[in-house]
Amino acid sequence: MGIFFVSAVPRGELALTGPSVRLDDAHWPVRGDLAHVRLAGKVFVPHYAEPMPHTLAVASPLRTAARDDAEVRDTLPAGVPFNVLDMAGQWAWGQVGEDGFVGYVPLAALRRD
Repeated sequence: MGIFFVSAVPRGELALTGPSVRLDDAHWPVRGDLAHVRLAGKVFVPHYAEPMPHTLAVASPLRTAARDDAEVRDTLPAGVPFNVLDMAGQWAWGQVGEDGFVGYVPLAALRRD
């Protein structure tokens, strides 16, 4: 005699349907391991972060990776708001303001609001 399990979830209710959408990493604060908390329920990543408001204390390049030789996405002037989502080594990953470019800036270029 077999054991049968009955699910309380209707069939197809939790199905993954269709292809996933690749978001533009220049404008959406999401990486393979982390995303802005406002994207919870929209993207699946292991961790979500609440942004930590900072301001650029000095002008700085916004880079595509946490390296001095990475491509420069934009050059940010002093005084620009930068929402930090992750800090590692000497770099901060985040977004310019609420909906600007996403990238990496040196921690030394930031001041906490």
